[in-house]
Amino acid sequence: MPIRIVRLGSPRAPEEGLRLGTVRRPPRGVPKAEFARRDFYDVWQPLLSPSADLVAEALHAEDAKAWAAFVRKFKAEMKQPAASQMLDLLAALSHQTSFALGCYCEEESHCHRSVLRELLVARGAQVS
Repeated sequence: MPIRIVRLGSPRAPEEGLRLGTVRRPPRGVPKAEFARRDFYDVWQPLLSPSADLVAEALHAEDAKAWAAFVRKFKAEMKQPAASQMLDLLAALSHQTSFALGCYCEEESHCHRSVLRELLVARGAQVS
């Protein structure tokens, strides 16, 4: 029952399970009651999102050096106790139940989702 890493708003896969939104802000113009129905997320987890300043940095990372700096800083944020404990919990849950986590970014390779994938795999999570 691996964790799926998804783009929020994309159609749900069969057997996907609960979808966690690892984003700083809810989707604009969408009523809260419709987040799940519109395939954004069932549960909001901004704890697993980069800080507001770091989101801005990631959006402006136009080369490999700038992206690497973002990744290093985001990994440092994810070492904070609450974020680290949440990653440990999700890694453990990946062996028991199906769920997904995601962000709005179109390209996973240039999104914090790719870093979350790496951090979860390092903790022994089952990730598809």
